[in-house]
Amino acid sequence: MPHENYNDLAAFVTVAREESFTKAAVKLGISQALSQTIRGLEERLGLRLLTRTTRRVSPTAAGERLLQTAGPRFEEIQAELIALSAMRDQPTGIVRITAGEHPAISVLAPALDRFLPDNPDVTVEIIVDYGLTDIVAERFDAGVRLGEQVAKDMIAVPIGPEVRMAVVGSPAYFRQNLWPETPQDLTAHNCINMRLPTHDSIFAWEFEKDGRELRVRVEGQLVFNNLAMRREAALRGLGLAYMPEDQVDAELKKGELIRVLEDWCEPFTGYHLYYPNRRHPSPAFSLVVEALRVRR
Repeated sequence: MPHENYNDLAAFVTVAREESFTKAAVKLGISQALSQTIRGLEERLGLRLLTRTTRRVSPTAAGERLLQTAGPRFEEIQAELIALSAMRDQPTGIVRITAGEHPAISVLAPALDRFLPDNPDVTVEIIVDYGLTDIVAERFDAGVRLGEQVAKDMIAVPIGPEVRMAVVGSPAYFRQNLWPETPQDLTAHNCINMRLPTHDSIFAWEFEKDGRELRVRVEGQLVFNNLAMRREAALRGLGLAYMPEDQVDAELKKGELIRVLEDWCEPFTGYHLYYPNRRHPSPAFSLVVEALRVRR
């Protein structure tokens, strides 16, 4: 049946159930003659669907069959539309976010600790990935990147403070190795590296001082793709690690790690939640964005 006849089918279901054109018109909130609508439907089907008398309207055998088939489906559609309307007021559903390990731990987790207890019907799925994921192709609702990495055609919402890196090593390591005075000195050290999956390459350590930027490709015996193993390797004296400052702050305060090249590690733009423009975002997604947004 052509799509434009669905309204006629809904009209038939209502008339058959009400057994009255007048009552059906009131229920549907229309004023036009429903008898003409039903007659047109019968002509297209080549079947009589209703028996009309002066006192009542009742379905024929063909009409009863159509009513039993189509009626429940219209009820399901109506129930779903009501449920969708309710979502405007009662946030529910799944919000999928892709993020690197550091923002997932340092930014997303603390914010969600506060958000989730007040929103029991919202599920947040976080996929940790160091790659520059295409959130549209992979069907994520949003992603997290440093502000400078967000594509210009995306909406970007700041969700965290500035990020600062730290080069750290254990006291045991420095008892056997000289402190690096400049980033170039790192080439003589055993450095704990990180591999980026996007380009299948070793991450270059980035430094800046007095407007001068340096990218140093260091070497070492260990390569990891997560924060915890890099930190633990540094604690065991296996080399120098280049870590987000907040991830080694406790160890620095305890003296378990020593920081070097601090004057070369200037802060840079913090993490942003990014997503494509949506005319009608779900209430759950909108709430998550607001929960993560940094209030300046």
